[in-house]
Amino acid sequence: MAETMRAVVLDGPGPPEALVIREIPVPEPLPGWVLIRVMAFGLNRSELHMRLGLAEGVTFPRVPGIEAAGAGADHVLIDDGQVAAQVGRILPGGADAALELVGTPTLPDTLRSVRVHGVVCFTGMLSNQWTVRDFYPIDYLPRGVRLTAYGGEAADLPPRLLQDFLNGVSAGTAAVPVGRVYHLDEIVQAHADMEANRVSGKLVVLV
Repeated sequence: MAETMRAVVLDGPGPPEALVIREIPVPEPLPGWVLIRVMAFGLNRSELHMRLGLAEGVTFPRVPGIEAAGAGADHVLIDDGQVAAQVGRILPGGADAALELVGTPTLPDTLRSVRVHGVVCFTGMLSNQWTVRDFYPIDYLPRGVRLTAYGGEAADLPPRLLQDFLNGVSAGTAAVPVGRVYHLDEIVQAHADMEANRVSGKLVVLV
């Protein structure tokens, strides 16, 4: 096995150009860990959050990365700022649940799209706006709608659900919509495109 590998390294918070490619030692797996050879990875907004210096508990230098290797729809709604109205035309009572991936600017509209006793789970911040200003819960939250958040690990998933997804990956039936594919040497451009929201779909980097 090779003793070194090419990796994207971030010495500290900064613009996309702060990401540099270096030869570093291949990591030694700890007991119970598995060492894998990464052939491609997907970019994640959490990495943007980290690169901008907004993530807590992050030390530098570090090799950023969350994904090393998704979903179908009965209805596709184009976000025109009024998604709740579109949902209401399909489900007059509102949806049972909604997953908020854009962030705080669209959260009020998402909250209005679910029914009484429905649940909105906040787990994404594509907008790069992390907080709700002047938050007044009684005015902000629709009556009877529950708001929760998630930022956990694979271990938080019921084992059956995780295994079903892994089975889909193994069978080749789990598909992810890919927006653009980059090579490792294009990591700066990939991060710049992600930060500027230039690409729809998953950004994938080939090693």
